[in-house]
Amino acid sequence: LLSLSFEQYHDIIQQDFLDTYYNLTLKTLMGMKWVASYCSGASFVMKTDSDVFVNTMYLIEKLLRPLSPPPQNYFTGCLMKGYKPIRDKTSKWYISEEEYPGDNYHPFCSGTGYIFSGDLASKIVSASVTIKYIHLEDVYVGLCLNAKGIQIVPPPSYSLFNIYKVPFSPCLYSNIITSHHIQTNEHIVYWERLQKNHHTCQTKQKGP
Repeated sequence: LLSLSFEQYHDIIQQDFLDTYYNLTLKTLMGMKWVASYCSGASFVMKTDSDVFVNTMYLIEKLLRPLSPPPQNYFTGCLMKGYKPIRDKTSKWYISEEEYPGDNYHPFCSGTGYIFSGDLASKIVSASVTIKYIHLEDVYVGLCLNAKGIQIVPPPSYSLFNIYKVPFSPCLYSNIITSHHIQTNEHIVYWERLQKNHHTCQTKQKGP
């Protein structure tokens, strides 16, 4: 399916490494390098996962459009503060002391979905030259931001970016940006229902 999509739309960027969980940091940096090279003038960029539902309408209207003129050094998402490395080898997010010897992580945004101003791509890439590689890509991006002295902006509401699955209802999904653990068929159904109920939900919210 990927090769068919590329042949038809030329919309897949590839590099020479295995597409594995351990290589997510490489994958993310690849995207950052592409943005820095070909889309440096973009006002905003979003990185998200394939199992995340993104309400692009709400993202643009409620979060991005009010940021006028578009800011620089802007980075937001589901803010993770005060997190420590997990040393339990049975955990998906285990990291050894050899890979990351620190006792705490710098603030970062969950890799399920974060937004940043276009100028940050090149700054994150330049920081990565001096920051030791770790496989937890969202934590790694946080390390790069910290190295550049860039503060993450908390989202206007902590209900906008969700690292868990939000139970679906058209009105609820009309007022969030991301929901995690979404199956392919759910993406399609949710989006269609959201389009159908968009104006109805807005009308209901204006009531007493």
